[in-house]
Amino acid sequence: MTKRNCAISGWTSARPPCQLCRMKPRSPRLAVRALILKEDRLLMVNAYGGGVSDLWCAPGGGVHLGESLPDNLIREVFEETGLTVSVGEVALVNEFHAPEHGFHQVDIYFRCQIVAGTLDADWRDPEGIVTERRFFSRTELGGIRFKPDSLPEATWGGTVLYDPLERLVR
Repeated sequence: MTKRNCAISGWTSARPPCQLCRMKPRSPRLAVRALILKEDRLLMVNAYGGGVSDLWCAPGGGVHLGESLPDNLIREVFEETGLTVSVGEVALVNEFHAPEHGFHQVDIYFRCQIVAGTLDADWRDPEGIVTERRFFSRTELGGIRFKPDSLPEATWGGTVLYDPLERLVR
């Protein structure tokens, strides 16, 4: 079974193109992400599967209808990392878009704590997107590509931030 990636929504499936792409007008996609600090190091995952980019991001993903934001985030973090987390307060609301594709996503970043599990190199993301997961110090973030730009301030700054409409990058 061949997986397909929707160029507009980012949705990956073996099924035909996602329903999101057929809706006109489209609403922004909603996603949740986890800011997980361990020994003052932030957990990051590869942003795109298949080695198409060296971009890193916080673990998380798209919200499923009928699930609360925290429940979505707990599920996404476990799928991508094998870790179980508790979800705390909101730290950042970030928007990004690709106007040439009509894509717009709103990410809500929550402060989270690990309550069970450890990172395991053999862990497999069921979607096959996340293949790398690693903790980075604030200094080490300066040596990698990551999004959003406000991530260090949201993680270590202690305030709630709003980061409006960054361009989507690969």
